[in-house]
Parts: sequence; structure tokens; C-alpha cells
Amino acid sequence: MSQISSLFQNAPWALETLKIFGIFLIAWIVSRLSVRLAHGLAKISRSSQHPSHKSAAEREKTLQSLIASAISIAAFSLAMIVSLSLFVDTSTLIWIVGLFSAAFGLGARPVISDVLVGVSFLFEDTFSVGEKVEILGMEGVIEAINLRTTWMRSPTGELYTIPNGEIRTVRNFSRGRFSIANISIHIAAEDLGKTLDLLTVLGQEAVMVLPNLLEPWQVFSESGSLGQQTELTVVAKARFGKAAEMRPRLLALIHDGLNEQGIQLTQ
Repeated sequence: MSQISSLFQNAPWALETLKIFGIFLIAWIVSRLSVRLAHGLAKISRSSQHPSHKSAAEREKTLQSLIASAISIAAFSLAMIVSLSLFVDTSTLIWIVGLFSAAFGLGARPVISDVLVGVSFLFEDTFSVGEKVEILGMEGVIEAINLRTTWMRSPTGELYTIPNGEIRTVRNFSRGRFSIANISIHIAAEDLGKTLDLLTVLGQEAVMVLPNLLEPWQVFSESGSLGQQTELTVVAKARFGKAAEMRPRLLALIHDGLNEQGIQLTQ
């Protein structure tokens, strides 16, 4: 012990180096524990939400990822400031930190913008991991979100790395309330009245027959023209993501109803 004490007395830089090593070691430990800390904070955030709000698992993963990144950055930034305080006094340190912050703000404005937007994702529920979205005209599934970037996997397999600061408008396919299933019918003009009556009755019955149909469909004429034949459009609201699956059933139901009434389809 006396030899170690004499070493520190003869070489004060060794003690300072040991302190710096200890400070960054603590920051590294905090960074390694950031995932567990983020998990606990995400649970607190979920429990503090309105009772009627159901937090999805993907949303919790997003919060954990962002909080973990913020904790790691804060830990190492604090370690650097504390290490500098070992060599300079408080007033000089404040001046250095202020000057560095101003220079960094000018030189790294895009990075700061990305980080600030990433922090805002902690409090907003724009999109979460696992959701299908459209960002900057590109569609894909969100794979990860951190303070700087968002990773999105395209339907063809490519991975997009998008800076958070560039995300302005998001089209979220995973949060639609319903999907639209449109069907076009071409009939002779003389059968128009009979067809409308039939479609009105079928629309009421279809809600009970098709569980994915949310309400009776509506019938429109997109062209608004009338000649020897006319075109009708049936617009049905299906449960979100079920439109493609329900469309063949709608076709079969309408086709059978037209056949029973003797109404012929035209080309």
C-alpha cells in the first residue's frame, strides 16, 4: 500500500488517469445497463397512460430503444464533463462547454435536428417498430428507431436508413380504421332501378353474412353518364387489412343476387 501511495505522490498524473478511467468505467456500466433502465422507464410510461389506452408491444420496444440511446449519450457526455473538471476550474469549464456547444450547434445542425426529432418520438406515437409506413415516398416496415435514425425494411428486402430530421410526413398503414373494397358493375340501363333495389337489400344482408364488413355498402356512379349501359361502383368498408380477402366474397354475393333477379352484366 505504501508503494502505491508513494507512486501516486511521485506521479500525480497516475491518480488523475485512474480517476478518469473510473469515471468512464461508470459511464460504460450505465450504458450497458441502459436497456434494463429503459425497460423500467417504458413500463412506468405505459402505466401512467390513460386507462383506456392500450400500449402495443411494438410501441414499448420503440420507447425502450430511444430511452436506451438517450441514457448512453447522457452518461458519456457527463463523464467527459466531469473528466474535464479535474483539470480546469468551474468558470473555465462553463466557458469551454458553452463555446463547444455553440460551435457544435453550428457544425452539427443536421445531427442535432435528428436527435431532437428522435427525442420527440419518446412523447409522440407517430409510428412504432413493426408497423408498415410510407416515409419520403418509400414504403416499408419499421425495424428499429434510435435517436438519430429510423430503419425501415422495404417490401423487396432493402433496408432504408432514414435520418429522423428528414421525417416530416408519415403515412401509417398499420393504423387505419378500415379498408375500402370497391367493385364495379356494368349493367344495361333498363335494369338500373331493379339493380339499385337489389343492391340496397343485399347491402343490409351482407353485414350479417360477411363478418369483416363493417356496415352496409354504398352504391355510386363515378362517371354519372347514362346510355344503353351504365357503370355502378359498390364501395364497402372492410375491417382494416381485410379488403383484399373480402372482395371475392362480395363478387360472389352480388353475382348470385343478380342471377336470381335475371339481371345480365354487360361488358
